[in-house]
Amino acid sequence: MTDPSLSRSNGDTDSHHPELDHDQLSTQYAAIDLGSNSFHLIVARLVQDELQPIDRMGEKVQLAAGLDSDRQLSEEAQQRGIACLELFAQRVAGIPREQIRIVGTNTLRAARNRMDFIELAEQLFDCPVEIISGREEARLVYLGVAHSLADDDERRLVIDIGGGSTELIIGQRFSPVELESLHMGCVSYTRRFFANGKLSNKNFKRAIHAAHLELLTLRKRYRKLGWQDAVASSGTAKALLRLCQFDPTGPQHLTLLNLKKLQQMLQEFDSVDAIEFEQLKPQRARVLPGGLAILIAIFEALKISELRYSDGALREGLLYDLVGRRRHEDVRERTISAMMQRYHIDADHAAAVEQTALECLAQTPFDTDRYRSLISWAARLHEAGLAISHSQFQKHGAYLVEHSDLMGFSQREQLQLALLVRGHRRKLPLLELERFRPMRRQVLLALCTILRLAVLLNQTRLPEQVPSVKLKFREDRMKLKFPEGWLDEHPLTRTNLEQEADYLQQIDYPLLFK
Repeated sequence: MTDPSLSRSNGDTDSHHPELDHDQLSTQYAAIDLGSNSFHLIVARLVQDELQPIDRMGEKVQLAAGLDSDRQLSEEAQQRGIACLELFAQRVAGIPREQIRIVGTNTLRAARNRMDFIELAEQLFDCPVEIISGREEARLVYLGVAHSLADDDERRLVIDIGGGSTELIIGQRFSPVELESLHMGCVSYTRRFFANGKLSNKNFKRAIHAAHLELLTLRKRYRKLGWQDAVASSGTAKALLRLCQFDPTGPQHLTLLNLKKLQQMLQEFDSVDAIEFEQLKPQRARVLPGGLAILIAIFEALKISELRYSDGALREGLLYDLVGRRRHEDVRERTISAMMQRYHIDADHAAAVEQTALECLAQTPFDTDRYRSLISWAARLHEAGLAISHSQFQKHGAYLVEHSDLMGFSQREQLQLALLVRGHRRKLPLLELERFRPMRRQVLLALCTILRLAVLLNQTRLPEQVPSVKLKFREDRMKLKFPEGWLDEHPLTRTNLEQEADYLQQIDYPLLFK
């Protein structure tokens, strides 16, 4: 089933039946943005260390329109989304799964039944769908915009109005300085303030005032920091720019005066459904009032004189972030290092626990890049909670990991990381494990057990005393073999292992050692 609103632009490949050999596909990367208003796919080729876009697809799915007051995503909205993703899945077939990244934003963050949709999407692509936080969305938007602009040292303000949220970022070159994600978007504001269909001055005033209230939290701070260049990205800004070019020969930017003129033009239509412009598709026109009201408020609150447009956005940021991870330029590593510094974690001890955990992991079926990274991060952060209190510090650490803004991490990654930190000592976090699907629980429980053993073996904080352990992992038990006579010489470790065996016996998972 093909929606007539599906748009595409092709490079030098046939997207429907790409006749590409393995070497060509291995250089391709794909990013999919599951937005509240639109779903977007971009495919790019890595050529001499540069990303070269070769295909783009987009569809106005309007997922946010299917979210009810109980935060349940309607079956109809889910079907629209899956129909679009079936097309995307055909396009990316053959691209290595580790070179595809799919993220969901505001509507999927909010939907209580999001896992129903996510599981269907993951079956189509055979790779994870990540739900990212608003601040992580802002970081990726900035990354996409920064790569699309000239490389200069000017500080810039980036504005991205989506279907359910608006991201505002101040940054310099490729690094954001301030990040915010606000709960206002073109779909949600159009539904909320123009639900009666009337494009009256009163409705516009209500919407603009509500946006001003959202901006109160950042207005003073952003204006004090300042910027030399203001840039907007994504569909709302692009549509408004098209409509506000009253003089085609004039500058290609938005001003408050032009936005106010456009508001007057919209108020001449009888209703939201009656909005019609030659330059816009009907789906975009029907959410324009909310987006316009938000942008007017941003201009007024931040005192913006003019705003230009950038083609770069979230999906481009995803691509650059993905390539960075593949080149060991992973922002998540910087995030973990910053958190270690913030909570004064003993770096030498963390490194020793990490090394032991990785040596144990290498002797299990879970020795993959994904799980090596996860257990490494957990080892480095397992003592974060000591900054709050020694009593039950594993719980404090898990809270910090789960509820902090960890740049580069998806919500699922943060939950998994928090689980390992929570479970590295004392009772196993069985209730927390219930948040994950059965197959994922099994893997996380294995990683948790390995981390517990690594912490236990490094209890003396003397790396030279940690023995080389042979580990045999089975689904129904784990066996540890120490150098002959070592346990007799280290009675404290033997006692701790006996206690650990008691903890694992509570879940019918025997730990055997000799």
